[in-house]
Amino acid sequence: MRRIALFILLPLTLAACSGQGLRDLRTNSEGPDEFMVQPVKALETPTDLTSLPTPTPGQANLTDRSALNEGITAFGGRPEAEGGGIPAGDGALVRHASRLGVASNVREELAEEDAKFRKRKVRFTGIRIVPVDRYNQAYKRQTLDQDAEAQRWRRAGARTPSSLPALR
Repeated sequence: MRRIALFILLPLTLAACSGQGLRDLRTNSEGPDEFMVQPVKALETPTDLTSLPTPTPGQANLTDRSALNEGITAFGGRPEAEGGGIPAGDGALVRHASRLGVASNVREELAEEDAKFRKRKVRFTGIRIVPVDRYNQAYKRQTLDQDAEAQRWRRAGARTPSSLPALR
């Protein structure tokens, strides 16, 4: 009898220790969101301490990083050209990408639709004895079988050099 209880309790105990990490879509913390903390640049001592600018509360300072400027630099752009319009060399690309229209509030719309989708998917599965992967639970039908998709493209004659063959 003890062995049966051990065989039942051991897997449950190990499963309870698994960490969900970023795949748990719910927050169970009252504390601050650690993704809202932004790293800053190193502090520097100014050359002339008598001519410092006046502080501007709520505004950016010299140690704040700009994700937008860092992204522009990472993709080979010039941060100083931000907001200055589209360079002439990129005009054709932008026209082609926006040929079907551009929604100005696409991020807000997608966030709202995704929240509704997750609420609908988790409605009947909210009560669980052990922790579950809410991400897989909500998006299971939208996952792509990479091996089957690679095979489909190979059968169609497309080259897939970056895709490894399925190991089965």
